Amino acid sequence: MDTMTSDTLYMQQALELARLAAAEGEVPVGAVVVRDGRVVGTGRNRREQAGNALAHAEIEAINEACRTLGGWQLVGCTLYVTLEPCPMCAGAIINSRIERVVQGTLNPKAGSCGSVVDLFALPYNHRPTVITGVLEDECRGVLKQFFRQLRDRNGAMEEV
Repeated sequence: MDTMTSDTLYMQQALELARLAAAEGEVPVGAVVVRDGRVVGTGRNRREQAGNALAHAEIEAINEACRTLGGWQLVGCTLYVTLEPCPMCAGAIINSRIERVVQGTLNPKAGSCGSVVDLFALPYNHRPTVITGVLEDECRGVLKQFFRQLRDRNGAMEEV
């Protein structure tokens, strides 16, 4: 399977996790960590559920990947995430040595992999490769639908 096909396949899995998060009342972000064609970690936003600011999809997926692989260095791994990571998640990506980040859509309010800032361009000890726009319309659509429904229920609320 070529890279473009596998990127689409794994982003579809991340989108399913995002949809599950939305169904649970969470901001719909899903993440999948893959190494050598095998999913080693998955995650979805659970901040509301957990009452914890750290319960982001990427952190969950990285945590599970570390447990699955038996260590903190995720060399050779790709993270697929439906929304561009925030500063906290970008830091976790750098610190875990993830090699590639495939992000569905940009996050113009908190994105730290090219939108608001590009933490991966700074002189840290590790710089992942970033691919943007895989299933972009679908990823953006899940977010827009979630915030539209939230506004309809709660009145005006700011979108991601």
